[in-house]
Amino acid sequence: MVLVSLTPRRLPLAILRTAASHQLRWSSAGAYTLSTPFRRPSTADRSTAAAKRLTQATPATRLNFASVSNLKGGVRPPRVLITGGLGQLGISLANQLRSRYGVDNVVLSDVRKPDPTLPIAHPLGPFVYADVTNYPLLERIVVDFQIDWVVHYSALLSAVAEKNPARALHVNIQGFQNVLELARLHKLLVFCPSTIGAFGPSTPKDNVPDITIQKPNTIYGITKVHTELLGEYYHEKFGVDFRSVRYPGILSTDTLPGGGTTDYAIDIFHQAIKANRYECFLNPDAKLPMMYIDDCIDGTIQFLEAPSSQLTQRVYNMSADSFSPEEVAAIIKQKYAPGFEMSYAPDFRQAIAETWPATLNDDAARRDWGWRPNLTTDGIVEVMWNGIAQLYKAKPATIQTGAVSQAQVA
Repeated sequence: MVLVSLTPRRLPLAILRTAASHQLRWSSAGAYTLSTPFRRPSTADRSTAAAKRLTQATPATRLNFASVSNLKGGVRPPRVLITGGLGQLGISLANQLRSRYGVDNVVLSDVRKPDPTLPIAHPLGPFVYADVTNYPLLERIVVDFQIDWVVHYSALLSAVAEKNPARALHVNIQGFQNVLELARLHKLLVFCPSTIGAFGPSTPKDNVPDITIQKPNTIYGITKVHTELLGEYYHEKFGVDFRSVRYPGILSTDTLPGGGTTDYAIDIFHQAIKANRYECFLNPDAKLPMMYIDDCIDGTIQFLEAPSSQLTQRVYNMSADSFSPEEVAAIIKQKYAPGFEMSYAPDFRQAIAETWPATLNDDAARRDWGWRPNLTTDGIVEVMWNGIAQLYKAKPATIQTGAVSQAQVA
């Protein structure tokens, strides 16, 4: 019988994981006992187990993953840390990556406890508390979980950042700098999305290329220009595999509308279904780039898995389509709710929207790593209408609009 002289509060995760197979019990002698012998796995054991996982993996998980060392007989899946992981983007990406790479290879993190109602496909998968402004804490997570990739979603977004610029600077800039330093020291791939908010009033409005004038006048946009430039610097100076795409407005049927500038494109469906009318906080012709979340996640995974040698740049535009409030309203009225009424009362978010492009040129992403969206405007409206209508049909009393948005990057 083995005695493990640790108090319950200090019991390591490695020991806890043996509980089921070794019948771990707290004894009256003040120690944990293992009723079956415990032997630390040898290097050969680990290699055998890894090889077994590789042979059982789907073809998708046997790709030539970037920045991941070879094992005998194949290439192991990457171990991924997702910061800010309890937003809709983090959860959706984690669900997909855990299906591809294995549940234990994708670590979700955030500064709050996961709510049981969140749509996490594998709720018992690894989750850790991670304040991205705390460098020692982040480094311990990277080392303890042997992380290869960091998907850095932690940030204060546009409208929220404008209300608290000091906090936005601390989280968005210091947090990202911490991630880059860890990537330099521990040879990590870093993906951190940028945004259409990284452009500004002097940026051309239509068919905006990857390289253009970037002089944003919002604190969120300024922090994202910093992200792009510092990431490129770490790539050129230290060889860090930094990658970023400028996300447009991201729409999802699982995300409740909050205070984001593109949130009208979610709230309009809720209000049309509930009340057959909607008052929009943007002008009728405020055209902005948009994308459905499934395309966003698919494109992000494509980008993560692309060999570094294929990338001709480190920051790319990525878009699906662009539309305005009046265009969405017209489709709703024509196809789904003939009596739908739309009114307009522009607020401070209209001024933000006027600094963003109407359309993006994402030719480089399509050429370098095969980016192709599945849904354009009509398809996005159809999926949003049907999905949200189904939510109200299933559980109308539990849906409360006006919550803080979890998914929007704009």
